[in-house]
Amino acid sequence: MELIKESFSNSLIRLNFIFLNEIVVTECIKNFEGFSLLGKSFGPFEEGKKYKLKLFSAIPFIEKGILQVALTAKCDNIDVQRYAIEERDDSMLIKRSNKFFLNKIREFKRFMENEITKNHKPKIDLDRYHSYTSNIIDSRLFKLLKLSMAELSLEDESRLTNSEKVLYKNLYKLIKIWRGFF
Repeated sequence: MELIKESFSNSLIRLNFIFLNEIVVTECIKNFEGFSLLGKSFGPFEEGKKYKLKLFSAIPFIEKGILQVALTAKCDNIDVQRYAIEERDDSMLIKRSNKFFLNKIREFKRFMENEITKNHKPKIDLDRYHSYTSNIIDSRLFKLLKLSMAELSLEDESRLTNSEKVLYKNLYKLIKIWRGFF
C-alpha cells in the first residue's frame, strides 16, 4: 500500500509543479523597476499594464503587492462558491476548461490568505473559500468514486482534471482487485 501512496503523492506533486509553470495574466498595481537574476529579467512593471508570467514567477510580485491576478484569471471565494454550486447541482462531473482546475483553487488560496493578512478582505472570505473548496472536492470525489467502478468512457475521461485522472487510475485498480477478490 505504501508504494501506491508514494506514487500517487509524487504524481500530485508533479502535476502541481506543472501548474506552477503555467502562464497567468497579471495586472500591475504598483510601479516596479524590475531586476535580473541568473540572466532572467523580471520587470520593469508599469502600473495599469497587463503581463503574462509563469505562475511561480508571479507569486512573489503578487504577494508583495506589485502585481495582481487579472480579473479574467482570478479565483477567489466568489468564484469557488460558483464552482461549488455548479458541482452540487449537476449529477455528472462537470468538464472544466482548465485541466488544472483543482490545482488553481489550491494555489490561489495563498492570494486570499495574503489579502486577509493585509486586511484587504475579511477573514470570513477565507473561511468561505475553505468551505466551498471542501464542497467541490467532496462532490467531485463522490462522482469519481461512482465512475471508478467501471472503465471510463472517452466522454467521462474528458471531464476529469489532471489530478482526478491520476486518482481514477489508482481507484480503478484498487476496486478491480477488491471486487475480483470477492
